[in-house]
Amino acid sequence: MDVLEKIVSLSKRRGFIFPGSEIYGGLGGTWDYGPVGCLLKKNVKDEWWKDMVSLRDDIVGVDAAIMMNPRAWEASGHVEAFVDPLVECKICHKRFREDHFKEFLKSVPVGVGNVAPKKEYQDLFICSNGKPHALEKLTEPRVFNLLVESLIGVTEPKEKIYLRGEITNGVHVNFKNVVDSTRIKIPFGIAQIGKAFRNEITPGNFTFRSREFEQMEVQYYIRPDEKEGEKWFQYWKDNRMEWYLKLGMKKENLRFRDHAPSERAHYARAATDIEYNAPWGWSEFMGIHHRGDWDLRRHQEYSGRDLRYKDLERNEEYIPWDIESSAGVDRSTLFFLIDSFVEEEKRIVLRLHPRLAPYKVAVFPLVANNAEIVTKAHTIYKNLKPFFSATWDDRGNIGKRYFAQDEIGTPFCATIDHQTLDDDAITIRDRDTMKQDRVKIPNIVNYIKDRLEK
Repeated sequence: MDVLEKIVSLSKRRGFIFPGSEIYGGLGGTWDYGPVGCLLKKNVKDEWWKDMVSLRDDIVGVDAAIMMNPRAWEASGHVEAFVDPLVECKICHKRFREDHFKEFLKSVPVGVGNVAPKKEYQDLFICSNGKPHALEKLTEPRVFNLLVESLIGVTEPKEKIYLRGEITNGVHVNFKNVVDSTRIKIPFGIAQIGKAFRNEITPGNFTFRSREFEQMEVQYYIRPDEKEGEKWFQYWKDNRMEWYLKLGMKKENLRFRDHAPSERAHYARAATDIEYNAPWGWSEFMGIHHRGDWDLRRHQEYSGRDLRYKDLERNEEYIPWDIESSAGVDRSTLFFLIDSFVEEEKRIVLRLHPRLAPYKVAVFPLVANNAEIVTKAHTIYKNLKPFFSATWDDRGNIGKRYFAQDEIGTPFCATIDHQTLDDDAITIRDRDTMKQDRVKIPNIVNYIKDRLEK
């Protein structure tokens, strides 16, 4: 079993991530976050928002609608650019890009017709007979739109709209609203976290490529000047890499990959990815893009509204340039899981950064059949909850409870035992070192706070 399979198994067993609509056979490319998974994902978003918005004076937030006027997607180029020519197997009716299928065929060893070296292609490129699709059974390429369509209205004909393919547009269409309603001045950023949707052709690698996903982005607006563009592009590259390192990702598992001009998106003057060394290879989960004035200029053209910025300090009017930093919430969460996953001789432990851990502390009564110990433990548990995300467990023996918390990344376990009734102290165990300290009950909050801050 490889690392990804172990992560998938752990996620299901411990309540991180479940297959979407599982009792109905699932829906490809969709995932549901369980009790601890939704806490982990929320912590990733909260840490990002704190770093990008709460601790800065030059970035404000918005929360734009998922549904937008379809004209906005024409302006941004998504209606035109979010299309791919696909072929379809006449036998099993799977659809895929012809160039990807030919790449797959080259990777299959000669004479081994039913073995797919690349796991992400196995389900897509293998027909119902267990062998690669026959070329003569494929249709001619047809264009399919990656934007997810929807219909609104109560009467027929209903209006066709798109669920957003990325969250960027909601920021740009509100650029003037933000400028007019705040005291923010260039250079400044607008942050947003939200859902996006795509008709992914090859969803796979667990949550890495999904049809419904979440993004966290900042569009950072600057003067249209080459030196300014270079300065802020480099700043956001360094800033975003440092953020992942501060939250515990191993440096050797991260790298930058600059885009060649031929592979840049239609809007990008420069672009780089932060990639993670995933079990299936280096994979992008964070992008920094110099978008120039593409977005605001196009929205000004298509909407007919003046989106120029009035720079009173320089006595100028111009359409700002945009340096975008865009991260996948689900991909970041997945890579935090993979990066923290450690197998030891007797246990599995997630060495998540304490600020990301779903629970900061778990509270145990040593035994469940002693009313006095259980009552004391419940009182401590209730008193900790206003300060930390805490969980309770009184099942099984204490060793199994420790190991269960190790598997979900809980940094501290607090055990109330017989001695507690005499000395008003409890045992606190550290997840990573397994060292145990005896701590007086009035000192528990400060003990945990001090270690979380470190």
